[in-house]
Amino acid sequence: MTKGWFVYREFGSISQVMMTAKAAALTSTGRVRSSNEDAFGYEAELGIYVVCDGMGGAAGGEVASRMAVDTVLRRMAAEDVASRRERLHEAIAEANQVVQERSEREPGLYGMGTTLVALLLGADPVADPALIAHAGDSRCYLFRKGELTRCTHDHSLVDEQMRLGTMTPEEAERSPFRSVITRAIGTQKSVTEDMIDVEVKEGDVFLLCSDGLTREVKESQITEILAAGKDLDVTAQSLIDAANEAGGRDNVTSLLVRVD
Repeated sequence: MTKGWFVYREFGSISQVMMTAKAAALTSTGRVRSSNEDAFGYEAELGIYVVCDGMGGAAGGEVASRMAVDTVLRRMAAEDVASRRERLHEAIAEANQVVQERSEREPGLYGMGTTLVALLLGADPVADPALIAHAGDSRCYLFRKGELTRCTHDHSLVDEQMRLGTMTPEEAERSPFRSVITRAIGTQKSVTEDMIDVEVKEGDVFLLCSDGLTREVKESQITEILAAGKDLDVTAQSLIDAANEAGGRDNVTSLLVRVD
């Protein structure tokens, strides 16, 4: 189930102080696609977690998502006196630059890009607010005390029309423009990610995922799976299975982070 590209350096504690965070992640090609353009990675000691969903002809999507994940992890690991917010912003800007420049250098990769959603926990995950940054339609959710809250909004044509009130959720489901992304990594010279602060409490579970999950599995079902309270690895597998059982028409990735 982990045939897609993934990177991780550490599993388990990200803090020597009181609270810890644990993570588990899986990716699947799905039941229709022949290759996996999703990528994920995390550096648990740094508290950085990333999911990307690539797009582009030939191998472009796979290359773009892998490069974006690698670049963010590498940049966040570098010594830097900037604030957490500045470092994450600069890491995403660098990811955009390296993907865009390679797209221009190699004709076979021209036009490639990737969505990105990233979670950055503080040195003490509960004392410090989490930062969530995103570009595209990969999402971050917060599961707390049985309730699921969506922390991001999609940078997509239909989602923007729904926020403006010109399209209903039912119309969005049927729209032929569902896949039109309005913001992504690597498709332009620069990108402006959205970034928010989220207060963290003991027992919180963050879910970072590609749209291969959210297009197949309703949020009510995601809530039920998370509420089962099983081991993170089992829960990640259950989310993947639910997407594939619902059709598996796209690559699907789920990355779970629990603060204990």
